[in-house]
Amino acid sequence: MRTPAGKECKYFYGNYFRGRSSEECRLLQASGQRWSADLCKTCPVPSILQANACEFLQLKGTVARPVTSLLQRRVQVTAFCEKVKRAVAEPHIGCGECHPLPPEFKVKE
Repeated sequence: MRTPAGKECKYFYGNYFRGRSSEECRLLQASGQRWSADLCKTCPVPSILQANACEFLQLKGTVARPVTSLLQRRVQVTAFCEKVKRAVAEPHIGCGECHPLPPEFKVKE
């Protein structure tokens, strides 16, 4: 579903049926965080989902205020791979075990 920022995200839910206007982020709701529409502008989750469609990647979102911008709240994401049971350093790329590169892309020595 499209977020208020215009990006596609599977964790955003909006109920607009028959005049209703309720919106929520189910990723933040699962971790007990409060969501507001302004968080969607800087949220990294839609770009992670677009770059990495691994079925084993589990995302966890938290809302925090980074040191660089004390006024604006931002979503920070941590990722975990269920297949190899370890944390993922770069969620856009993945763990590197689930989807190895094909032989055509490997460097020959």
